Amino acid sequence: MVDFVLVLALLVPLFLGILQLALVLMVRNTLASAAAEGARLAATYDHDLADGRAKTREQVAGAISGRFAKNIEVRMVDVDGRPTVEVRIHASVPALGLGGPGIGLDVAGHAVEERTP
Repeated sequence: MVDFVLVLALLVPLFLGILQLALVLMVRNTLASAAAEGARLAATYDHDLADGRAKTREQVAGAISGRFAKNIEVRMVDVDGRPTVEVRIHASVPALGLGGPGIGLDVAGHAVEERTP
């Protein structure tokens, strides 16, 4: 019985840490993918920045949760002399998805703006 408790005291925090890491990586990858997709849409010649923000919000809400899509910035930046759309998402992933203090994430997606035909 004592051995079981000692081993369990080591394994439970290890398991919860791995679970938290998996959650953070999944949310980060999903946000990065949604930001890139929103930037690609906003960079097309027949769409604007608002369309990119809406697409990003839709992608995030459909894949994980709308609460991660609250802080989305879409703007034009200059990358090596080319006009580029940047979609940046700021989010916080709570501990094990339950609430409380979280891990802050800041991801961005970029796409070079298309010129009108």
